[in-house]
Amino acid sequence: MTLSVTPSGRACGARIEGVDLTGELSSDQVAQLRAIWLEHKVVAFPNQPLSPHDLERVAQYFGPIGEDPFFGHIEGFPNICAIQRDADEKTPIFAEIFHTDWSFMPVPPAGTALFSITIPPHGGDTLFADQVKAYEDMPEGLRAKVDGVTAVHSAALGYAPDGAYGEGDQELGRSMQIKPSEKARETYPHPLVRAHHETGARALYSSAAYIQTLEGHSTEESQALLMELYAHQTQEKFQYRHQWEKDMLVIWDNRSLLHSATGGFDGYDRLLHRVTIADTQW
Repeated sequence: MTLSVTPSGRACGARIEGVDLTGELSSDQVAQLRAIWLEHKVVAFPNQPLSPHDLERVAQYFGPIGEDPFFGHIEGFPNICAIQRDADEKTPIFAEIFHTDWSFMPVPPAGTALFSITIPPHGGDTLFADQVKAYEDMPEGLRAKVDGVTAVHSAALGYAPDGAYGEGDQELGRSMQIKPSEKARETYPHPLVRAHHETGARALYSSAAYIQTLEGHSTEESQALLMELYAHQTQEKFQYRHQWEKDMLVIWDNRSLLHSATGGFDGYDRLLHRVTIADTQW
């Protein structure tokens, strides 16, 4: 396998060509791809006409398949979710706030694999923000406020019945299968700064979509610090804007990145298939 790796030129991200993901890869090939992924944090494989079976197989090169607790799945494939929006849909764009996937779980996922099927002619980019660089470039005063602090994560704001994607949102006619539940109110504590167990790099682990409060802080103190942190960690200098192509597989490291969806494709269908990659340890 002769790989071509083209870095994005931004804080993170690389394009990988020279590999055919529709066929089985050797252990050496998988190790090479995983090393590139860990270095660049988000990698894109263009021109990969993957079947659902291929998508599940390739995702497992990067880790065991994880859980998607509040999404429906495509027919016949309980591990694959459809991230979709119909051309005439009027609901708010899904996942526009910078976040890391499913941080409210006891052991949050290592990665996410997203495969493009129907891509509009413009819009729909995904933004990624490098949280290793955000931590390294943090002002000392802010770093002193977050080191050693534990955040309480919950899916309630998004996926509880009264959440942003709850029963009211479903009534608006969202095409994506979202399954709100009282289970979303469960909480789990995680540090605001975590060390990546594969690379050793320290990164911010702050997800505005899922953090409810900070341990040892009042509600007002928590919100003020989280907003200060959010403004820092989502700066453009930490970002990479990914532009999608049909038949492109993108895999990102949730332990090192935040990501955010964008709109700008009203009047066009958009469909991607997603598999969550579980972590092996916290």
